[in-house]
Amino acid sequence: MKSRTKWLLLAGALAAVALFVVLGLNHTPQAQHFTAKVDRGDIHDVVEATGTINAVITVQVGSQVSGTISKLFVDFNSRVHKGDLVALIDPALFKGAVQQASADVENAKANLVAAQANLEKAKAAFVQAKADNERTVGLTKSGITSQQQLDLAKANYDSANAAVGGAQANVTQADAQVSQKEAALAVAQTNLNYTVIRSPIDGTVVARNVDVGQTVAASLQAPTIFTIAQDLTKMQVYAKTDESDVGNIKVGKEVSFKVDAFPKETFRGAVSQVRMNATTVQNVVTYDTIIDFANPELKLFPGMTAYVTIPVATAKSVLKLPNTALRYKPPMTPEEILAMYKQYGIESNERRRASDDAAAGDGESKGGGMQNLPRAPRSDSAVVWKLRADNIMEPVKVCLGITDHAYTEVTAVAKGDLKEGDELIIRSVVAKSSTPGAQGIRR
Repeated sequence: MKSRTKWLLLAGALAAVALFVVLGLNHTPQAQHFTAKVDRGDIHDVVEATGTINAVITVQVGSQVSGTISKLFVDFNSRVHKGDLVALIDPALFKGAVQQASADVENAKANLVAAQANLEKAKAAFVQAKADNERTVGLTKSGITSQQQLDLAKANYDSANAAVGGAQANVTQADAQVSQKEAALAVAQTNLNYTVIRSPIDGTVVARNVDVGQTVAASLQAPTIFTIAQDLTKMQVYAKTDESDVGNIKVGKEVSFKVDAFPKETFRGAVSQVRMNATTVQNVVTYDTIIDFANPELKLFPGMTAYVTIPVATAKSVLKLPNTALRYKPPMTPEEILAMYKQYGIESNERRRASDDAAAGDGESKGGGMQNLPRAPRSDSAVVWKLRADNIMEPVKVCLGITDHAYTEVTAVAKGDLKEGDELIIRSVVAKSSTPGAQGIRR
C-alpha cells in the first residue's frame, strides 16, 4: 500500500513538472515599458560652442636685424605706448657698418671731383687741339705747311675730342658711385636704427620671448621678441561653431559664456562676425564666430577657454515632449507597425518611415548598444507612442517646433490625442524567451 502511494505521488509530481514546462514554452513574455510625461513649459533653442578669448588687436613685435639682445626695457604685463623703447640690440657692428659706408661715400665724392677736374682738363686740351687744327688747315692751303702736319693736327683734334667724351663718362660714373655709396650708407643707417626696437601700438605686453644676451637671427623671418595686445578692456571670443549651426547665428545676437577661472560668473557679449573661412578636422567642419565683449576689470586674459551659449529661439509655455520619445522604436515587426499606423490613420509616408525605423531598429538590436545613441529629429513631424491607462500602445503624429536637445516643442497634434501629463514610451524591454533559438528584444 505504501509503495503504491509513493508511485502515485511520483507520477503527480512528474505531471506537474511537464505542465510547467509546456506552459513555460508557450508563454509569450510581455514588454516592459519605460515612459516620460508630456510637459508644458519654456524651450530655449541655443547653440553651444567652445572658443578662445583673444585681444581685438594683437601685434607681434620682432627684429628686422640679427644680433644680440643687449637690453630689455619691458616685461610681461608691462603697459606700453606707441613709440616707447622696448628692447635694444647690440649696435656695435651696425655702427661700424655705418662708418664704413660713410667713408665710402666720401671716397666716391672725391673720385667725382677728380673726374670733373679731368673733364675740364680734357675740354681745355680739346680747345687747343681744335685751334691748332684750324690754323694748320689755313697754312696748308697757303702752301706753308705740309700735308703731314695737317694730318697730325687733325689726329690731335680727334684725340682731344674723344678724351672729352671719356672724361664726361668718368664724371657720370663717379656721380653714380656717389649715389650708390649714399644708398649703402642709408641701408647701414637704417639697420642701425632697427637695433632700437619700439612699440608700434599702445597696449599691454602679453608675451616676452627673449632674454638679455640671447642672439636673434632674422635671416629667414623676423623673430618675435614681444607680443603686445592693444586694449584688454575690449576683447573677443573666437568660438568654433558647427556648420549645421551657423545658419541660425545672426550678427548682433546677444551671447553668454563662462570660463573656468570664474565658474560662478556669466559674461555677456554680442556676435560681431561669422567668418567664412572653414576649418575641417576629421571631417568635422566648423566656422569661427567672433563675439565682442567688454572686459573693464581685466578679469579675463587672452588664451582662456570660453564655453559659449548663443540663443537662437525661445518658445514660452508650450507643450513639449522628451527627445527620447522621438527616438523610440517599438519592439514590433514592420508589418505590425504599419498595421498600427493604418488603424490610427497615419499617412503613408509615415508608414514608410515606420518601416525604415523598424528595419533600423532590428539592425541596432543585432549590433548591440546602438539603440541608445542620441539622434536629432529628422523632420518637422514625427510619430510618438503613447501608453494609455489600459497599457495599450497608441501612435500619435505630432508637428515639431524648436528643441533644446532635451525637449522638443509640439506645435500641433496631426493624428491622435496628446495632452499635458500623457505618458510617452521612451524605452521597452522584452525579456529573453527560454525557448531555444528565441531572442529577446530591447529598445
